[in-house]
Amino acid sequence: MFVDEETIGDLNLRFMETDGPTDVLSFPIDGEPNVPGRWPDAGGPGPDRIENDPEDLPLLLGDVVICPLVAERNAPTHAGSFTDEVALLVVHGILHLLGMDHAEEPERVEMQNRERELLDAHYGPLTADPWA
Repeated sequence: MFVDEETIGDLNLRFMETDGPTDVLSFPIDGEPNVPGRWPDAGGPGPDRIENDPEDLPLLLGDVVICPLVAERNAPTHAGSFTDEVALLVVHGILHLLGMDHAEEPERVEMQNRERELLDAHYGPLTADPWA
């Protein structure tokens, strides 16, 4: 979902205890990252699923909230273009919903590698290297 700076700033303060707007926030549907099992294409922990189950309903992970104004401001020095920045933020937010994090260095490296893999496979190369 796309929101303005005031809204994402309010969410950031309320849920992350950080003052001011940010580019992306993720909110797992149950308030907790999915931890059992492993989502087949995420590279991080995720919900248990039976592959190719015809009765399986789409999985609802939660919400990814993006502030386009912050993304637009960050894009020139991060992913290179606004559309690349938003693509990166969508992938980043979904990986958080699947349980990945970047609080510690090994986690950060793993999450960045997974972002690269998913963007390369499903979006294409970014204008700039946000991980440099």
